[in-house]
Amino acid sequence: MRYFLALCWLIAALASGACGQKPADVGEVSYRLKWLYNVSTVGDLYAERRGYFQQAGLKVDVRPGGPEFDALKELELGHAQFGVASADQVLRAAAKGAPIVVLAQLFQVNPLHWIYRPDRTPFAGPADFKGRTIGVTFGGNDETVMRALLARHGIAEAEVSLFSVRYDYTPFYEGRASFWPLYLNAQAPIIAEKLEKAGERYAFVSPDALGVRFVANSVVTTREMLAKRPGTVKRFLSALLEGWRDALDPRNQEKAIQVLLEADRETPEAVVRRQLSVTRDLTLPPSGAEFGRIDAAAWKQTEEVMRAQNLIPAPVDVESLLVTPK
Repeated sequence: MRYFLALCWLIAALASGACGQKPADVGEVSYRLKWLYNVSTVGDLYAERRGYFQQAGLKVDVRPGGPEFDALKELELGHAQFGVASADQVLRAAAKGAPIVVLAQLFQVNPLHWIYRPDRTPFAGPADFKGRTIGVTFGGNDETVMRALLARHGIAEAEVSLFSVRYDYTPFYEGRASFWPLYLNAQAPIIAEKLEKAGERYAFVSPDALGVRFVANSVVTTREMLAKRPGTVKRFLSALLEGWRDALDPRNQEKAIQVLLEADRETPEAVVRRQLSVTRDLTLPPSGAEFGRIDAAAWKQTEEVMRAQNLIPAPVDVESLLVTPK
């Protein structure tokens, strides 16, 4: 009888716990993007809206980012479990002690480039920056990258003129600045179309091609999330990267474009098509590498650039930030 009563009590206790508590590795999470829905989020949106997370047993709330939504801050406050942040954001947070880790690197080449008109401004290499007016957003990543480019190639800042960039491209159109920063997969197709209609040639300066690799958007989470809910982390990342791979597969182009047009109703379809093609080139890894591979050398260079410009107060152990969920 005592054995029978004890067994009944155990069964009741287990049933009560199962009904009253959620398991530690639940499948509901929030994913905060770095910016608004656009072509740079195509894989994130594709994974959500084409059911990849659901197939992995997850309910993922993919939220747009923007000036008012800092993914790293939301991770810290527990308002999100995953997020997208650029390397400079991650390194600044890590330098202050934020317990974050990087799970994947979405862009293999930073989309930040400079546009110029080769007929007006011949450019064969960094030495041709000398004597030119270069647009930068003071306090922005483009300022950091341009200063790193100049330093790397031995060009004194007094040898160029840095022009304060705003949202208006008029100074570039009017020729007041020879080089103008933009994102190759976002604004570039729009600006390029305008120049084409005006019969003007254009070209782009790639910092990566000139030896400055400054890492862009990557997927992040907290160390606590990785330690306490490893199953969720692994399933989330697997579904997300599969969504990205399929969204960029030319065979799925029409599906990917439809997802983008539904999420971003302001960008014309013709522009979206050009943006998607460029995004594919910027995100696909070298042949044989997995999508989302983390370029540790580029991360280390990003940290070195930020230290050289006193953008972080102390060195950051980059390797400790870069993890692969098991």
